[in-house]
Amino acid sequence: MTRGFSFHRWWSIVLKEFLQLMRDRVTLRMITLIPIMQMLLFGYAINNDPKHMPTAIIASDNSEFTRSFIAAMKTSDYFDLVNELPNEEEGRAALAQGKVLFVLNIPPNFTRDLVRGARPALLVEADATDPTATARALAALPQLVQSVSDKDLNGALTRLKSGVPAFDVQVHALYNPEGISQYNVVPGLMGVVLSMTLVMMTGLAMTRERERGTMENLLATPVTPIEVITGKIMPYIAIGLLQATIILLGARFLFHVPFAGSLVAVYMAALLFITASLTVGITLSSIAQNQLQAMQLTIFYFLPNMLLSGFMFPFAGMPNWAQFIGNLLPLTYFNRLIRGILLKGNGWVDLWPNVWPLMLFTVIVMFIAVRFYRRTLD
Repeated sequence: MTRGFSFHRWWSIVLKEFLQLMRDRVTLRMITLIPIMQMLLFGYAINNDPKHMPTAIIASDNSEFTRSFIAAMKTSDYFDLVNELPNEEEGRAALAQGKVLFVLNIPPNFTRDLVRGARPALLVEADATDPTATARALAALPQLVQSVSDKDLNGALTRLKSGVPAFDVQVHALYNPEGISQYNVVPGLMGVVLSMTLVMMTGLAMTRERERGTMENLLATPVTPIEVITGKIMPYIAIGLLQATIILLGARFLFHVPFAGSLVAVYMAALLFITASLTVGITLSSIAQNQLQAMQLTIFYFLPNMLLSGFMFPFAGMPNWAQFIGNLLPLTYFNRLIRGILLKGNGWVDLWPNVWPLMLFTVIVMFIAVRFYRRTLD
């Protein structure tokens, strides 16, 4: 037996490892792409001070003062006025469906009461399911009142500046009025756990069979690709539903998250997201040549889902290009679904704008998985 350290033997092992890495193209791409992706996402896409958040207006009074306040909201950069709604019912529906985060309600006779010194109030309703997304914008509202007063209350109206502000802004924080962060985080955690575990488990399952040589047995049978794929994901659907149940029980009894909606809707949304995640895992496993590559591809898929879906950081605060990528990811829609059901009590009409993208994603990814599996057959 050779004793002592040999530089030549050591260098041979080093060269061998480098050669193996150079042959593994998937690993090389992950080594370079993951740090680049993290740098871009954290440097450009992540923003804890979201601005230009979608806002709707219900204008029952139109005057110089109300126009000045709306202009001040635009100038603050926190509010992006995207729509004018006819009534409060439409405003609540827009908030429930996540189309807007704020609704400014200007009551009738606001200007008349302001000029008379009656100190009227504007109403701002906010979707407070994510407290970090709305807190700074709501904190800026008193400053807007002051700026409008300084600009427009001149001449005979100067007397209204003395003492208390001439008008007020009342804020109704809907769905999470106490601003409890667990109400937002814990439901979103369900999607994160399901996405991470199910994609990884199915990805490793297919590549494990390929490494062990059992894939040839499947290829020799008369089963079709769609039969193999759907048959393999069925046990994992049960696992996903079990995980969802555990998280729901923890959310209810440990963190006291409100259950405003239907439990049936929760499980239907979870089932749809589980199916989408499993098809992603099958597709990644069809691309990967071994379990290490499957693990690397899973991490590469999971990172943007976690960072751009609105789970960790406010979705509205991201730049347009990051929101575009986020809108391609299934976790974005599941977060909206589960939070909408549990916190807002959304029904099927309100849920549909986030249901059909998940269904479309599942169909497209399933088609890709079948195509790659056919390529494996060849």
